[in-house]
Order: sequence, then structure tokens, then C-alpha cells
Amino acid sequence: MEQSNGIKIVIYEDNEIYRKGIIESINSNSLYQVVGNFSNCDKLLSQLDNYKPNLVLMDISMPRISGIEAVKMIALQFPNLPVLIQTVFEDEDKIFASVRAGASGYILKSAGPEKLLEAIQQVMDGGAAFTPVIAKKILLMVKDQSPAFEAKDFSLSNREQEILRYLVKGLSYKQIAAAAEISTETVHSHIKKIYEKLHVHSMSGAVAKALKYKIT
Repeated sequence: MEQSNGIKIVIYEDNEIYRKGIIESINSNSLYQVVGNFSNCDKLLSQLDNYKPNLVLMDISMPRISGIEAVKMIALQFPNLPVLIQTVFEDEDKIFASVRAGASGYILKSAGPEKLLEAIQQVMDGGAAFTPVIAKKILLMVKDQSPAFEAKDFSLSNREQEILRYLVKGLSYKQIAAAAEISTETVHSHIKKIYEKLHVHSMSGAVAKALKYKIT
């Protein structure tokens, strides 16, 4: 197993040529290092336990165990491990399914290596990374939600609703602190209370519930 002094990343991508390309792009930045890369998720949990990454980069269309199913497995076994979904799809159902499963971000492969590195950093800073086209689709999904998912009262305070709106927009903790004019410690405190009231354990879970029930 490789050692890394920076942010350790494990990649799941079945396209070998593309996988080699993003490994090279990520390793070109001294802040990150790819410590493991795999063409399927058959040994997902044992591999993550072995490599202990800080972030997982997951292709949504993996053989046998799909990326979305893999995200669900990770959320259960490693609830604090962020997963960034990468895909060629702009399908609304897949986007929403990945967010509900626990993904911390959803970025198109066509966005390019620079945007990928930005998304990785945003996720590591506590944000939720989405390319503009994906963010737009998420907003459209919120607008077009069915009556079954009408607004539900979770007893969030006005400040907690404000913080949750920032989370939905993909802002990092630092960015939320600046926008709300509070300290990052206070942001953490509010987010902890938001998680408790929404009965979720991750940022992506909070965002998914906010979208589903039109909380914000």
C-alpha cells in the first residue's frame, strides 16, 4: 500500500485509459495522491479499510456493483468518508439517486481535470461539489418535485434554514461562515443540529432531504 502525506484518494473507474488519465492529473497536484485505483467495486469495503482514503472518486456506471450502490455501502460502513461521483450522464434520476445515496458531489467527466481538482478540494473543504449543469438540474428537480414530497416541518430555526440553504448551494463551511458572518465553529454547531433534526448523518443526506421535502 502506498504512503501519502497529503489527501489520499481511491478511484473506482472501469475505463482503464480514463482512469490512468485522472490518476496522472490528481498526482500532478502535491496536495493529493491516488493510493489505490480499481476497475470494479467487488472488494470495495475491504479495499477502503486497507487504504483508508480521505476521499473516494467513483464512476457511476461500474460493472456488477453500480456506483450508486457502492455509495450506499460506503455511507453505511464509512459514514464520514466523502464520495465524489464522476460520470458522463446528466440523467436527473441518477443525479438525485446519487445524492440520496450519500454522495458529496456529482461532476461530469467532460468538465475536465482542472474542474475535477476543484471539485475534490471543495468536497474536502466541507462543500458539496456540483458542476453548473448538474446544479441547474438539481434546482429543476426541486422545482418539479411531486406532491408526495411537499414541505415538511423539521422545526429548523431561521438560522438553521439559512445554513441548510447554503449547503444545498454547495458552499463549504468556510464560505458559509463568511456569508452568514459567523465563525466556522458556529457553522459546525448549526450543521450538527441540522443533522439531528433531519435524522441524517452527512451533508449529502441533509441536502437530499432538503431537496426532497422542500425544506429551504
